[in-house]
Amino acid sequence: MAGRGTAQGDPHDAVPALFAATPYLSTIGYVVERYEPDDVVIRLPFREQLTNDGRTYHGGVVATMLDTAGALAAWSNHDFETGLRAATVSLAVQYLAASDRTDLLCHGTTLRRARELIFTEVRATDPSGRAVAHALQTYRIA
Repeated sequence: MAGRGTAQGDPHDAVPALFAATPYLSTIGYVVERYEPDDVVIRLPFREQLTNDGRTYHGGVVATMLDTAGALAAWSNHDFETGLRAATVSLAVQYLAASDRTDLLCHGTTLRRARELIFTEVRATDPSGRAVAHALQTYRIA
């Protein structure tokens, strides 16, 4: 995982570990593959326990991954002087295809930053690049 690397102790670099340590997300088992300003990739290694039928991820798991990648993108270039309270305001998900016993990759990018709202786009694919889901997220940090 790459970080900003601009200063020792940069709070941006602590965000991925803080997310992964939350009670719910710690049970999912995702890995941060890229964490750059406004550009994040997370991977969910395939786990049968997170599926509907032993093959296909539950839609809620896919939505969790989309939401998490978007939130990480929002935090990845946040000005910590402007606030630390955060929440997803809106998450619109389009499921495009089922995952089939494969890892899930979610690529989150920031589209726009306003005073408190950050708009992100997230694409979920399998490792071959086949689209699984797409999301637009509005995230608030105040």
